[in-house]
Amino acid sequence: MTDQEKREIEVREKEQIAKADGEPTREGVYYAPSVDIHADDEAITVTADLPGVKQEDLEIDLREGVLTVTGHVSQPESRLRPVYREYGIGGYTRRFAVGDKIDQARISARLENGVLELTLPKAERLKPRTIEVNAA
Repeated sequence: MTDQEKREIEVREKEQIAKADGEPTREGVYYAPSVDIHADDEAITVTADLPGVKQEDLEIDLREGVLTVTGHVSQPESRLRPVYREYGIGGYTRRFAVGDKIDQARISARLENGVLELTLPKAERLKPRTIEVNAA
């Protein structure tokens, strides 16, 4: 197995966002969710893992060319106190710069089973097209 292949299959630890970074504005612990970004001729697709986030607790904001995704996760009610925890519970936040190559008015989002899929359609002027040749 090559070093590149090893890097592609390594498990990435949850990255907690430090409060000194200016994020988040709410109380609690926040993590940067893992994302996959794919592009084709029509759009860029961003898939983010947001386990425990419900649709009503998800905020997606686009302003001044920055797309911000914030998902809030509530602590489960329990009368038990954990002695040891391997998985931290908290919200998620991530920001993406969106340039003029994206048709910002047509960005769409879908959340299913803790997986967010953002579709950022490319601007029409940037899509490849075939030019028909007419006979002389």
